[in-house]
Amino acid sequence: RLVRWRQEWRGPELTDDGMVAEAAGHKVHVFAGDAANFKLTTAEDFVRAQTVLLGDLSDIRTGQGYDVHAFGPGDKVWLGGVAIPHSQGLAGHSDADVLAHAITDAILGALADGDIGAHFPPSDARWTAAASSIFLADAARRVRERGGIISHIDATIVCEAPKIGPHRDAIRASLAEIMDVEIGRVAIKATTSERLGFTGRREGMAALALATVRLPA
Repeated sequence: RLVRWRQEWRGPELTDDGMVAEAAGHKVHVFAGDAANFKLTTAEDFVRAQTVLLGDLSDIRTGQGYDVHAFGPGDKVWLGGVAIPHSQGLAGHSDADVLAHAITDAILGALADGDIGAHFPPSDARWTAAASSIFLADAARRVRERGGIISHIDATIVCEAPKIGPHRDAIRASLAEIMDVEIGRVAIKATTSERLGFTGRREGMAALALATVRLPA
């Protein structure tokens, strides 16, 4: 009814709901409000709202990570916290999750906070066969403790086998859960090295990662 009434109105232009109520014979009361409780109408309003919700996270940083592990005995490889069936396993620090290690180092790089070896040295028996999700979760925690957020992760796995495509979304979901971010902020790609080098000879796997982190200025 109100919409129809406004369409049929022939009086002065009604610029807000208060004027509509007054024109309909209702008494309007005006009271002081909170300046932070503003209406979202224009693009500038949404930018302002994002600033209020996230704070001033204008210190945007990018870190890179790279890791390599050789194949060894086993029946699976761990990638991003997901066990991928394979004729071999990966040998190395903890569970040798080459992808999680590269992403962890990328995040630590964005924070200028060392690398996995500095925080979880392989000489410490506590990390022998440990889940690499521990390292990645710790790196993400360090971002939050500094009042920041992980804005985006982009990683590439280099190997001839196993095939990554069928497991891509499971890996993304696992990484997002470990880091406590939206899955849409995690991109995973895979490529071969065209049978060149140690990955081409199927001697091991490599992973490269970029992490974009936003911190308070």
